[in-house]
Amino acid sequence: MDDVPAELAGHPDRLRWNGKYGDDPALSPVHPLAERALALPMPDGAVLDLASGPSGGALLAAGAGRRVTAVDIAEAALGRLGAEARRRGLEPLITLVQADLGTWRPPHGYALVLCTGFWDRAVFGRAVSAVLPGGLLGWEAFTEDARRDRPSMPAEWCLAPGEPATLLPDGCTVLDETDVPAARKRRLLARFPD
Repeated sequence: MDDVPAELAGHPDRLRWNGKYGDDPALSPVHPLAERALALPMPDGAVLDLASGPSGGALLAAGAGRRVTAVDIAEAALGRLGAEARRRGLEPLITLVQADLGTWRPPHGYALVLCTGFWDRAVFGRAVSAVLPGGLLGWEAFTEDARRDRPSMPAEWCLAPGEPATLLPDGCTVLDETDVPAARKRRLLARFPD
C-alpha cells in the first residue's frame, strides 16, 4: 500500500490511524461478531469488511474461501493485512481498498458486511444497501455511554438508543443485539430478507 490517494495524503483520520498502528506487526484478533456471522449460512458472495484495520476477520473469511474487500483509511493497517494474506496464501481472495468511508461507495452484492469499531449513519445506510438478499450485516460501535469516559468524542460517532437495529430495512431479522457495557459498545447481527 505505497500509493496513497492524493485526497487522503493529509487526512487527519489517516494520519491518526497510521500513528496508532505504527510499527506494531500485530493483527487484530478475529472479532466475535465476525466469527459468529461466518459460522451462519449465507448466500454465495463476498464479504465486505469496513474500517477493517489489520483484520483477523477478513483473514478468517478468506480462509473459508470467501472473497473479501477490506476497506480502511490507514495504509499501515492494510499493508499489514496484505502481508499476512500473502503469508497465508490468501492474497488472491482479499482486495485491499484505501478509502475514506465518508466518501467511498460500496457496490451491491455482499453476502456479509462487517464493521466493528466505526459509526456513521450515512456509512451504515450505504452498507445496508450493499447486502445481498438473505445476507448478513454485523456491526459494532460505541454507544452514547462512551462519551462519559471520553467527553471529547463527537456524539455522531456514537449509536443513539435503539441504533443500529432501528435503522434496518423492513423485513430484516435481528439475530443478536448485545450491549457490551465494559466497552460501552453495542453489537448487532442481522439477516436480510430473501
